[in-house]
Amino acid sequence: MSNPQHHLPELTARIAGEGFKLLGGFHPDPDGPQVYLPDGRPAAAVFLIGSVGVEFWQAYRSAPESRDGGTDPLDRFTRRVLSALAGEAGLAALFPFEGPPYHPFQQWALRTGGFSPSPLGVLVHETYGPWAGLRAAFLSSRKAEIPGQPAGQGPCPGCEAKPCIAACPACAIDARRGYDAERCCGHLDTLGESPCWSGCLSRSKCPYGQEFAPLPDQARFHMNAFVSLVRSMAAKP
Repeated sequence: MSNPQHHLPELTARIAGEGFKLLGGFHPDPDGPQVYLPDGRPAAAVFLIGSVGVEFWQAYRSAPESRDGGTDPLDRFTRRVLSALAGEAGLAALFPFEGPPYHPFQQWALRTGGFSPSPLGVLVHETYGPWAGLRAAFLSSRKAEIPGQPAGQGPCPGCEAKPCIAACPACAIDARRGYDAERCCGHLDTLGESPCWSGCLSRSKCPYGQEFAPLPDQARFHMNAFVSLVRSMAAKP
C-alpha cells in the first residue's frame, strides 16, 4: 500500500476485462466522513467498482465459483477477482458483503455523483439506471486520479412520471413510504411463477439505463438471492 502502481486508464481497462465496471470515485474530505484502509489510516482516494450489464454475468458464469456448488458463489467470485486486481494495482479492496458491521456502500456511491435514491430501495444511476450493482471499493493511500464525476445528482429527483411505482403488481413501492421488501416477497410466494421472478417489473419500467437490463436467468438468480436474504432476516429473532 505504500507505493500504489495504478493509472486510471489502465485500472479501468483491467476492471472491465474481468467483467466489472469502474463506476466512479471520490477524494474523502479531510473534514468529513473518512474511509479507512485496513491498517487504520484514512484513504486518500476511493474507487467504486460495480457490475453492469451482461458482461459481468458472462464472466461469473464462466468462473469456477458458479459451478462448484459452494455457498455465496457470486461473492466468492467477486472477492477472488477484485482482490487480485486491487493487489496488482497497490490498492486495498473492501466489499459490501463484509460484516457486520457493513461498509456504507450506498453513501459512497452517492459521493461519486450520478446516483440518486429511488422509490425502489436501490440507487439509480443516470447512465446505468437501477442496474448498477455495488461490488467493491478500491482504496488508495495516496491522492490519485479518479473518474470525472457526473454533473447531476442522479435521475430520480427529476423523474416526474415515476413509472416504476405503477408497474409493481404487489403495490410494494410507494413514493413516500419507499419499498416494502416483505410485501414484495409475499407476492412472489403467493403467485409462485410470477413474472417478477424473471426480473423486477418496476425496475424494468425505469426509463434510465434500459440497455443494461439483465438477462432473464441473471435476473432470476438475483431475485432468488434477494428473497433468500429477506426470508433469513425475517426469521431472525
